[in-house]
Amino acid sequence: MPGGRARPPARAPGRPPPRSGAPDVIELLQLPLFQRALAAGLLAGIAGGVVGSLVVARRMASISGGLAHAAFGGVGLGYLLGFDPLLGAALFAVGCALAVGAVQLRLGTGIETLIAVAWAGGMALGMLFVALAPGYAPDLMSYLFGSILLVPPGFLSAAALLDAAVVAGAILFYDELQAVSFDEDFARVAGVPASALHLGVLAAAALTVVLLIRIVGVILVIALVTVPAAIARHWTATLKGTMIVAAGLGVALCEAGLLLAYAAGAATGADVPAGPTIILAGIGAFAASAAVRALTARRRDRAAFPAGGRR
Repeated sequence: MPGGRARPPARAPGRPPPRSGAPDVIELLQLPLFQRALAAGLLAGIAGGVVGSLVVARRMASISGGLAHAAFGGVGLGYLLGFDPLLGAALFAVGCALAVGAVQLRLGTGIETLIAVAWAGGMALGMLFVALAPGYAPDLMSYLFGSILLVPPGFLSAAALLDAAVVAGAILFYDELQAVSFDEDFARVAGVPASALHLGVLAAAALTVVLLIRIVGVILVIALVTVPAAIARHWTATLKGTMIVAAGLGVALCEAGLLLAYAAGAATGADVPAGPTIILAGIGAFAASAAVRALTARRRDRAAFPAGGRR
């Protein structure tokens, strides 16, 4: 399954083909690699939802895109020096996140400017390292576009540890994170270690981005971090509520996108990648949520201000 695409499984001899438009999901769920993909989607959705809520609440949505592209420098370094590209991505992403945070805190430089520098620099270094690497760079496209069907068992263990750390951190430091997200200056005056929390959120975002690179790729990570949190904010008023809803949405979108890719492949015979269908499912959910919220607000306004009447 090159590139992690949802190609329908081979059918046993003599077994009737599934009906057109109705994939044999039972057979699909029996495949170990599809079971790993579902587990990867579950773990990625939880981390992405929790961290994405913090990132969106602090108006740093673009940091996920910047860190993902910066991480590509580590992918290229892994190919050049012969070690695991995902390890290189993690080192580059965390290092870049801490550097961006430190420069922002020390010099007061706008984080959007620093993200743009990291975005461009990481991609440039990654392309240079890949060009200098001897021979062909296998699976390079899987880092750019994701390969959820090709995640190894060890990836799931690392993702589970990250989930545990992210959820534990969110629970232990919830009050402080909420204070910093609401008003960072007031939080500092109140004695909250805002700088340390800021760096911690950036480091967690970096590791989450690396996790999601294996799911949807460098190019689409920003959507999977921000879209579930953006939808959750339509319907929740607290940071805790946003985290819970966004985590659930992240899981649902990963699993739905994976099944949609398989269904599309079964119906058309095409080799449909799962990464784009995950993101398109998220965009569709965001559009539907925004439309429902707008209609709800309009009805509420009409009830509050009836035509020709008074409030």
